Amino acid sequence: MSDLPVGGADQTPEITGAPTIYDVARLAGVSPSTVSRALSSPGRLSAKTEQLVRQTAEQLGFRANPSARALPTGRTMTLALLLADITNPVVFGIVRGAERAAAAAGYTLVIAESQESGPAERATALRVASSVDGIVFATSRLDSAALGELGRLKPAVLINREAEGLASIVPDVDRGVTELVEHLHLLGHVDVGYVAGPPSSWVDRRRWEALLRQGRSRGLRVFEIPGGEPTLEGGAGAFERVAASSATAVVAFNDLMAIGLLRAARRAGLDVPGSLSIAGFDDIFGSELTTPTITTVAAPLERAGEQAVELLLAQLGQPDLGTRSFPPFPTHLIARGSTGALATG
Repeated sequence: MSDLPVGGADQTPEITGAPTIYDVARLAGVSPSTVSRALSSPGRLSAKTEQLVRQTAEQLGFRANPSARALPTGRTMTLALLLADITNPVVFGIVRGAERAAAAAGYTLVIAESQESGPAERATALRVASSVDGIVFATSRLDSAALGELGRLKPAVLINREAEGLASIVPDVDRGVTELVEHLHLLGHVDVGYVAGPPSSWVDRRRWEALLRQGRSRGLRVFEIPGGEPTLEGGAGAFERVAASSATAVVAFNDLMAIGLLRAARRAGLDVPGSLSIAGFDDIFGSELTTPTITTVAAPLERAGEQAVELLLAQLGQPDLGTRSFPPFPTHLIARGSTGALATG
């Protein structure tokens, strides 16, 4: 049968049960393979044929079955987004951007969580790998060897992480940290502590190294304070160590920890920012709702999620994407009420 339309969707036939690709082909007057190409690989047929097939499919209420589609093509038209902590507001933008890019390409995005556990992340990735075409690892807690193993199993892209042999979307950490350090320096701070995040976090090391480098270049005494889980509780739990240090300003691994630290400081009767300035990273939802509001280093995480999916689709051979690569996404300081000059007198 020719790939050109020889019939037309002028009437809807009687169909028992859910419509199939063969019903669409029969009504449109094309072959089943033409229907498959029109619905799964836009651009391979003429615009007229694609429009006919799509209108016919819509008329019949036909919806493609990803599992059935995967049988002849090896594709499920499904991608996975694997998150360390689905309750952390930092992932909201990543999820939205990734979903937008996936939907625009006709893919379904499924979300899985590892609960900040490397072993759980690996097990989850192995579990979903058989039913998706590729995986985006956001805020991964796996080491490079484990990521490399999973990358050989399925196409993969990393967000906020680099690993040899894998595509990644990473922040320009230095830019935002430089602005933050200059801000604290101009406020008169000399002793600056960094409340560390998870030891398995790639971006935690980059933030600490940038803070140390930029602080020393301005004559600041910068030191690391052990943190904990990147949560409100983790930030609150670090307060006693912060209070026992010489820090007049403290930078937390993320905004959640900064908010937890702020709450603990206020419970202890400490004036923020009069006695202690506090800053974080990510500009999460809620960082403007505290008293005082949280100074933070922000990044376009929604765009990062979008770019990660675009990179993944490029690996999968989407013809309209070609080979994609993106420079580090920018970070910038948002100065708010939680940082200020030390009170005197």
